[in-house]
Amino acid sequence: MGHPAMSDRDDRPDAQLPHLETFSKVAELGSFTGAARLLGLTQPAVSQRIQALERALGVPLFHRLGGRVLPTDAGRTLHDYARRILDLHQEARDRMAGRETPVGGELLLAASSIPGEHLLPAMVSRFGRKYPDVRVCASVGDSLAVIRQVERGEVSLGMVGRRTESPHLEFRRLAADRMMLVVPPGHAWGRTKRKRVAVEQLRDQPLILREAGSGLRHCLEKSLEQAGLSSAGLRVVLELGSNEAIKEAVLQGVGVAILSSFAVRKEIHTGQLYALEVRGIRCDRDLYIVRDLRRVLPAPASLFLAFLETHPILSHTP
Repeated sequence: MGHPAMSDRDDRPDAQLPHLETFSKVAELGSFTGAARLLGLTQPAVSQRIQALERALGVPLFHRLGGRVLPTDAGRTLHDYARRILDLHQEARDRMAGRETPVGGELLLAASSIPGEHLLPAMVSRFGRKYPDVRVCASVGDSLAVIRQVERGEVSLGMVGRRTESPHLEFRRLAADRMMLVVPPGHAWGRTKRKRVAVEQLRDQPLILREAGSGLRHCLEKSLEQAGLSSAGLRVVLELGSNEAIKEAVLQGVGVAILSSFAVRKEIHTGQLYALEVRGIRCDRDLYIVRDLRRVLPAPASLFLAFLETHPILSHTP
């Protein structure tokens, strides 16, 4: 059974700790209902605690938008203080009881295929050794799908291969990525050990592309546009939503492909694929970690973001 609703007298300073915990959960989840469920409260009790805080501080803390809530500027500022107060309170209780304070909780992430398959496992492994009580839940999709998840508040952070112009999104550089043309060793360019080909020579080649919405497809189309070309002018024989599927199609002789060096590093090293440079287009790109500035970050997400800022993998270029 949930805790009883708070009375109007609970906006006095000495009764604010439960209010701050409730406020933090609402801010992090973007939902009164979700916070009530997590804290074992009724939804009216959550609403009363938030209203008591707003009366005590004299400012609105949330924008109500349909079924979701977003913190105001004052709400985002308060969340920083609230988390520090709550963490310090828990640390004091644990210290008095002779316990260490573990950092725990759930970290919700989404990543596009290249960072999700080739960077995230190492990041999560090292992060997990430092914060073993944080449980990481990650999903992999194309860049635009990941960005939409971040905007809807379904995940706290996303890792993507492209940027958008949304003013409420913050993109921080995660790593550099290099695109390369790959062909099977039996291809004429592989047999003759060509180092590079002109972009015009791609027109005669059966080309395999990633699906629309992927960061790789976006990068390639921008590069072609700068060279006065478009994917419509190329001989596209297949579109696939997976780098692994594209590699297999190239190995089977279906066509050639432009892929991330992260994705084909092993096959190039073992001689299964042959890589060339394409003159006339520049297919290097940055990978990013993205967050929605309208929402506050839960403690595990803040820790992960701070961890990435100093992590050596950030400076890695394939």
